[in-house]
Amino acid sequence: MSKSKPRVRTGIFDLKDVSNSIELKPIEQKKEESNPVVIAPKILVDVTEIKSTNGKIQIDKALLIVKEQMRLSGIRKVTSREYIYTFNRLINDMNIKYVDEITLEVLYEWLSNLGEIANVSKQNRLRVIKAILNRFYDNGWFEKKFWKDIKIKVDNKIKPPADEQQLSILLSLLDMSNFIQFRDAVAILMIYKTGIRMNTLIQLEEKHIDFETNTLLLTGDIMKNHDVLKLPFDDELSSYLQRLIEQNNIIRNHYKKRNKIIFISKFGDSLDVEVKPCAITKRLSYYAKKYGLNNINAHAIRRLYAVNLRKKGADVVLISKALSHKSLSVTTQYLGISSEEVLNNLRGYL
Repeated sequence: MSKSKPRVRTGIFDLKDVSNSIELKPIEQKKEESNPVVIAPKILVDVTEIKSTNGKIQIDKALLIVKEQMRLSGIRKVTSREYIYTFNRLINDMNIKYVDEITLEVLYEWLSNLGEIANVSKQNRLRVIKAILNRFYDNGWFEKKFWKDIKIKVDNKIKPPADEQQLSILLSLLDMSNFIQFRDAVAILMIYKTGIRMNTLIQLEEKHIDFETNTLLLTGDIMKNHDVLKLPFDDELSSYLQRLIEQNNIIRNHYKKRNKIIFISKFGDSLDVEVKPCAITKRLSYYAKKYGLNNINAHAIRRLYAVNLRKKGADVVLISKALSHKSLSVTTQYLGISSEEVLNNLRGYL
């Protein structure tokens, strides 16, 4: 019998010149700090009040104005839709016709009527309601933020970062000759080395990457807080990104797609779609279940990035800027810094 010939790679999803699996290098102590990040100014919008014949502001018109403000501010459609949907639940449940019908008592009654749902779910809905009401206040439709003191007690458990060893195992198991698995591996490496959010990652375009200086140039339109951020990355990630772009071009040409997105679907389309979670998030869950790995998700990998920065000697302020956090308290939660640790460290400055 003649020996079978090796398979010739002709598929658009097969990567040529496949290298070994991606490996995570051990963390080294960093001697010099990175360059500071750049923050962009926020967009301000002027709005004129719209009142009904009785001098009151109709809630539906007010909500239309806020929806337009969110669009002009660059808030993603999915986020805007979630906010409007939640606020409409308040309006419908409490039969609210005018803005001034929203009172402290109404908000407490609505929250109590939500039933036996978890406090964290109530907290998330209250956060959305407050965000809309804050815009009402900014537009001059309320004299006071009477809602700011409404709080729902939730035990904030510190979520652990991804385990570096398990992350390494996953990367070693992914087939670097398969486009989807290679794309997912590069996404993992991108979050691990830059700490960017998944929502930012799936909106990345070639214009956001400067390969000459190995810098991510993240514009406000793809950032959660709409600030501009610059982040460095190393030569290893650079080489994988360039390889991914080459393969993207093959797939896009095949399906006649014209986008310049970095992380695309197998049909050359954007992964930033209304259906959530996105494809890569689902794939990470699939890999974790398939290989029996724990805590493999974008948020945990992002936490690992923060922890590694601290191990290298970066201070909390720099880490907070790199993660694009609005509050240092969020960063300390990421890092798992306890009150006892704060106390002991501060004693050294007395």
